Amino acid sequence: MSELDGKVAVITGGASGIGEATVKLFVEEGCRVVIADMQRERGEALAESLGANAVFEEVEVRQEAQVKGAVDRAVGEWGRLDCMFNNAGFGGVLGPIDEIPVEEFDMTMEVLVRGVFLGVKHAAKVMKPQQSGSIINTGSIAGLIAGRGPHIYATAKAGVIHLSEVVAMELGEYNIRVNAICPGFIATPLSANTVGRPDSLIEDRLEAYAVRQPIPRPGVPRDIAEMALFLASDRSSFVSGQAITVDGAAANGVKWSEQNPVYKEYRPIKVYRPN
Repeated sequence: MSELDGKVAVITGGASGIGEATVKLFVEEGCRVVIADMQRERGEALAESLGANAVFEEVEVRQEAQVKGAVDRAVGEWGRLDCMFNNAGFGGVLGPIDEIPVEEFDMTMEVLVRGVFLGVKHAAKVMKPQQSGSIINTGSIAGLIAGRGPHIYATAKAGVIHLSEVVAMELGEYNIRVNAICPGFIATPLSANTVGRPDSLIEDRLEAYAVRQPIPRPGVPRDIAEMALFLASDRSSFVSGQAITVDGAAANGVKWSEQNPVYKEYRPIKVYRPN
């Protein structure tokens, strides 16, 4: 039996990157999925390629009516909602703190925090009567440690992580689990600055990146999708209120070989032995 047989999910940002990889994996594992995204053409093509177990719903996550519409679509199509993956996002406003326009700060927080809040809110309305469900929010290692992302993006992701932790304390009583996945560098159109362009450009862009985490490769969307699969499945039935890093150990600090360059090659230890 597949991991998600009989389950229903809504995945925001589901038309590309991490969301697309998760949609494909969930459908492979027997789930029925609403692809919630602003990218209509891409989302509809993805749904069509996956057959009857996937539908597209155009959603801009700042708009409450549209987020609610995606949840309603899942219930209308398949009668329930087992997993809400609040994954949609973007890099947000950039620049020195004394130059950030307030309106761009507001937009960043609206997409990254308000959008997650709305997904949690409307998923909870359906899951509480069911007495079951898994809510997954996309955080970031930038929300856990300083220096891994732009100021406002990092602040917003810290908010997403803490929202996940505190809401888990409420919804656990209804057998609803809430967790955050915290990716490191993942090769997506967003991280490679190729949004709206062919995915093949990601590989070209990655050649310019120096991979500094201990696991010596960039992360790929499937890495995050596999964690989302675990959190959506019954295998994680006792996991809630957690911020789970999927980052090749990037958040742990500088690689050992960079901290200790003289020890890159093995040298036998001279053991002192008294006469």
